[in-house]
Amino acid sequence: MKQDWLQEALQARAAKGQKRTLRTMDCCQHPFVEVEGRKLVNFSSNDYLGLAAHPLLVERGHAFAQAYGAGSRASRLVCGSHPGYLKVEAKLARLKGTEAALVLNSGWQANLGLLAALAGPKDLVLMDKLVHNSLIQGVLASGAPFKRFRHNDLDHLAQLLQEAQGKRVFVLAETIYSMDGDQPDLERLVGLTKAAGAFLILDEAHGTGVFGPEGMGLSVGLGADLVMGTFGKALGSFGAYLAGSELLVQYLINFHPGLIYSTALPPFALGAIDASLELVPKMGAEREHLGHLSQVLRQGLRQRGYDTLASQSQIVPLLVGEEAQCLALSAYLEDQGFLALAIRPPTVEPGKARLRLALSATHTLEQINGLLSALDRWGAL
Repeated sequence: MKQDWLQEALQARAAKGQKRTLRTMDCCQHPFVEVEGRKLVNFSSNDYLGLAAHPLLVERGHAFAQAYGAGSRASRLVCGSHPGYLKVEAKLARLKGTEAALVLNSGWQANLGLLAALAGPKDLVLMDKLVHNSLIQGVLASGAPFKRFRHNDLDHLAQLLQEAQGKRVFVLAETIYSMDGDQPDLERLVGLTKAAGAFLILDEAHGTGVFGPEGMGLSVGLGADLVMGTFGKALGSFGAYLAGSELLVQYLINFHPGLIYSTALPPFALGAIDASLELVPKMGAEREHLGHLSQVLRQGLRQRGYDTLASQSQIVPLLVGEEAQCLALSAYLEDQGFLALAIRPPTVEPGKARLRLALSATHTLEQINGLLSALDRWGAL
């Protein structure tokens, strides 16, 4: 009886076409995945460079596990920060062009604890309307008042910065937005925040590995105060990083609750990160191929009348609108041999359900054309 409200909440989500379930998927060599015994071309993975199964990541992971053990034993502030961390963080700071870097367990953990560590009730947070939920939850945990500026509307941000004179202001944005695949005018964004004396935090989760010098992100060299990125997407491993000044990193070691209260990453994951940081700078050809495939897909979808919003990246949304239609299209494509999962509210706004087509350097032009042909058949039904 006391749990009836749980069932009611699930039924309400199901009625809206928003109920989720976990499906078991066996990992094949990317870009394939096996679902219920069927091998599908995977257009839903964040493994943008196809590194998740790379033998060097597995080999280096085993090497770190042999050196430091299977488990990390404690939080980094107790006895979990072994020499492998120093090696990886030094390499990361050099590649990001920052004074220091700090490795954490996940992007969610990094963002959730970040604003709790930095901001408080006397501050003001200005954030793009489409920043990741982890940043929003972090702002709520901080107790800081906040305002959301219209997506990628830097004129709106400039107005809010003008109104906030005299306050300590934190500005939150992403370099590549995870659901729309677009990006802000980063140079202007940095200029606006610097002129206003605001503290700029950039989420580089979907840019790290794919864009920028040596694939290290669009933020490199721009002068943002703090950059967060993840290793679990293009870099094929697990975990996240914060990169900035030495002073800022030392502050976060003392005040970031996610670092203080979480057990450290297992050595295997850290070894895989170390290997990916060695590989990614050398993968210019793969990044070029990925960019070409993304352009072909966007052009093909737009020619067929599909809205891909303002995508400029390997994330190509196919806007459908209503949840039921989006689920039907996803199911149809799975029947045709493609995994293209439906993204629905509350992840995106009501009326903006979509297929989030995520491309990888391991995809082929033939697979892109196969997907487009399947959509042609859908349109003819």
